[in-house]
Amino acid sequence: MSLEAAAFWGLALVLLASGLAVVLSKNLFHSVLYLALALVATAGLFLLLQAEFLAAVQILLYAGGVITIVVFAIVVTERLVGERLVQTNRGIVNGGLVSLAVLIAIIIFVTRATLPQTPPPPPADLTQAIGRDLLTRFVLPFELLAVLFLAALLGALFFARKEE
Repeated sequence: MSLEAAAFWGLALVLLASGLAVVLSKNLFHSVLYLALALVATAGLFLLLQAEFLAAVQILLYAGGVITIVVFAIVVTERLVGERLVQTNRGIVNGGLVSLAVLIAIIIFVTRATLPQTPPPPPADLTQAIGRDLLTRFVLPFELLAVLFLAALLGALFFARKEE
């Protein structure tokens, strides 16, 4: 087994374990820390794919920025409520069944797909290629994602306001 394959399987194992820990952890703060670990492992997978820019964005925006905001929100919410928040997993059986069905579908899809023997060479300037694709081929999903984030922000403001 090559070093690259060992790194992939190690990162995949860390990503799978931390993803399960996010869902199965009872403590909300610990769940956020496991999410940060999953995001860092995802950045490691981006590095293995020679996408250094995506790895840096993953670390800075998600593992750094989003996790900081979520931890701040948990601390402020616990202070306002006055008690420790506990995460409950009421639909764990249904979620497990759906996850198993999706896993089986992915395994079937991957085993039937014909993959090339060697990976295609990456573009000369990957950052430029990502920017060009975001502003040409994927501009509609990119803008719809911005609208979705705006709706989520407005919803958060609605639920955070004081009742009058």
